[in-house]
Amino acid sequence: MPKSAVSKDKSKLKAWLIADAKAAGFADIGITKATHSAQTTDGLAQFLDDDFEGDMAWLRDTADRRQQPHAMWGDARTAIVLGMNYGPDHDPMGNLDARDKGNISVYARGRDYHEVIKGKLKQLAGRLAVKSGWQVKVFVDTAPLMEKPLGQSAGIGWQGKHTNLVSRTHGSWLFLGTILTDGELPYDEAQSDHCGSCRDCLDICPTDAFPAPYRLDARRCISYLTIEHKGQIPKDFRTAIGNRIFGCDDCLAVCPWNKYAKAASEAKLAARMETTLPELAALLALDEAGFRAQFASTPVRRAGYERFLRNVLVAAGNSADMGLVDVIMPHLDHASGLVRGMAVWALGQLMDDADFMAMKARYIGVETDADVAAEWG
Repeated sequence: MPKSAVSKDKSKLKAWLIADAKAAGFADIGITKATHSAQTTDGLAQFLDDDFEGDMAWLRDTADRRQQPHAMWGDARTAIVLGMNYGPDHDPMGNLDARDKGNISVYARGRDYHEVIKGKLKQLAGRLAVKSGWQVKVFVDTAPLMEKPLGQSAGIGWQGKHTNLVSRTHGSWLFLGTILTDGELPYDEAQSDHCGSCRDCLDICPTDAFPAPYRLDARRCISYLTIEHKGQIPKDFRTAIGNRIFGCDDCLAVCPWNKYAKAASEAKLAARMETTLPELAALLALDEAGFRAQFASTPVRRAGYERFLRNVLVAAGNSADMGLVDVIMPHLDHASGLVRGMAVWALGQLMDDADFMAMKARYIGVETDADVAAEWG
């Protein structure tokens, strides 16, 4: 077949793929070569050299496979990057004022996006495989594939100063999924950086998690601290966390490009009543079975019951709500030191000194966990 005919066929295939992706609910699609630039691989190396990954040991363990898509699948030639809009119908910054309620990140208020996007990707990739005869593999955030740089190369957006992808049409509210294939399609033009001199995302961060533009120290990031971090929340960050009990939206929410964003239309990603500013008192009363039931099929379950309760206790300590003391008290006897320690801290923020010292006299002598004992101190 003449080269021109092959190109025409691939252009038609690409046009079909774009139309099919949009019909499946994806807000954007871009196609690029399945390779990372030296800037991307150097950035990963610098991130790990600085130990910015904290407890996320899997980032270091899979560093070799993250270097290039073909390190994970040797036949990968093309990356098809798809974005699904999850834009909120409100300004998430307003959630910070509800101090007696738990603030869950916008992305985690509906059904787990991994499930939603992966199902759609598999169907789309299957149709592409049938139509083209190519091999395909799908990825949604859980494999060692650096999707944000591929998204920029594919023209969907650019990695902003907060390191997340920013779209000119969807702002900061895009979930990403990727189809790798051993076939080739016409590539899209890479997106250029449109952050300019703006530094709103850097300046808003409550914990100063950005040592420089385009660099994130995950160990200081509230999303990391409330989801990935396994130990007690470091004292320096507890007050800054406010009422955030799972994730943080601040650096995303203040991006000026959000003025072009629209609310998400995918029904499965819609916020649930039980994840939309739930009362701290009710969350503190949950046992593990209640936690699993309330947050079934949502990303919140990733934190696990004990870490989630740790986060809720930090928010309770920041609430200035004395009415929460009675529901915090039972957690001083919790089996988990992680929970007991944050219960101590929360009570220390809410109770007057005399009452707190009386409580300390009751518990300090029987506490066997050094970290919890240090919280009493």
